[in-house]
Amino acid sequence: MLTPQQIKEIILQELPAIFETDPEIERYILQLSRKHFADKTQTEDRIERILDELRRDREEQRFKWDEQNRHWEVQNRRWEEENRKWEEESRRWEEQNRRWEEQSRKWEEQSRRWEEQNRKWEEQSRRWEEQNRRWETNQKVIESMLAEIQALARKHDSTIGALGARWGLHTEQAFRNALKGILEKFAEVEVLNVTEYDDEGEVFGRPDQIELDIIIKNGLLILVEIKSSMSKPDMYIFERKVRFYEKRHQRKASDMIVISPMVAPNALPVAEKLGIRVYSSVEDVRL
Repeated sequence: MLTPQQIKEIILQELPAIFETDPEIERYILQLSRKHFADKTQTEDRIERILDELRRDREEQRFKWDEQNRHWEVQNRRWEEENRKWEEESRRWEEQNRRWEEQSRKWEEQSRRWEEQNRKWEEQSRRWEEQNRRWETNQKVIESMLAEIQALARKHDSTIGALGARWGLHTEQAFRNALKGILEKFAEVEVLNVTEYDDEGEVFGRPDQIELDIIIKNGLLILVEIKSSMSKPDMYIFERKVRFYEKRHQRKASDMIVISPMVAPNALPVAEKLGIRVYSSVEDVRL
């Protein structure tokens, strides 16, 4: 007796040939399988529909891909344009940087030249300062020498003027006026000439005119005798003139000064005893 497995194997082995030679069996089998499988028409319709759907999907996909490609091309063009702009901008920046570097180099060169020029100017200024300092020093020396020469000339003029006054070449008053002018210019003081009348004859022993020179400086009263020559009696007369003026005006003299290029040797001790300062030249006066 055959088993179910053996029967199944026999059917699978013989069925293809039976299916080819026996139409009845073919229809029977197709009828049995229809409820599980679609017939040819249905299958062909279904396949056609699937193919149509696939074609539509493919067309739609192709359209999408074309659209996407178009977008990509547009985007690529934009990117290329943007890249071109960036490259152009980079080129401009490079050119600008090159110009800045060139300008910086020129500025550095100019700065170096200015520094060199400033150094030269400083050196020149230092030389000018040194030259000016030397010139000022020389000028001071020259001025000092000129002052000494002028002082010496004034001394000689005073001496010659005194000799002239003594020998009658010109008046004593002219000599006194000349020395007063020198004294005012040299000592920057005010020199006044006053004339008083001695009614009681205190100075000369009889009534007479008394003439004195007065120096006013910072409120001080300095009585001065300016003569071409001074003798011992002249010293005593000048001291009496001072006391007469002090008594008349009730004011004490701050100092007594004699200016004369020719003073008798025996007159100097008298001047020292009376407190009279004696100067042979206006330049020697210390106020």
